[in-house]
Amino acid sequence: MPDKIHKPDAQWQAELTPTQYQICRKGGTEIAFTGEYWHTKEPGVYRCVCCGNELFHSETKFDSGTGWPSFGAPFDPDRVATRTDRAHGMVRTEALCARCGAHLGHVFEDGPPPTGLRFCINSAALRLEKKSG
Repeated sequence: MPDKIHKPDAQWQAELTPTQYQICRKGGTEIAFTGEYWHTKEPGVYRCVCCGNELFHSETKFDSGTGWPSFGAPFDPDRVATRTDRAHGMVRTEALCARCGAHLGHVFEDGPPPTGLRFCINSAALRLEKKSG
């Protein structure tokens, strides 16, 4: 994976839309069933909206019924970092872009085989690079 990216907060704020900034840099969450990719079935690679890091392949995307894009596994395990999130009176596993530290969403242990994981990701944190042909 390419080198880590570090930018001042003001630069992130200038480069991202207000929604992208709130979710990716401030740990926000979009409302279920409102994001651009929750129902998308087009083939391609989902990249980090902040740095372009390849995060998830459309082949691992599934309909979890939650209203957020859900994936069974990252593109490569080294591209998505995790940490414990104790916000909002809950203990969850937060998913972050390993390259730039963007908040992506959360990981749950109720996904399909073979991983049993559900990477529940905010659409605003992603950019779909559609597969041509």
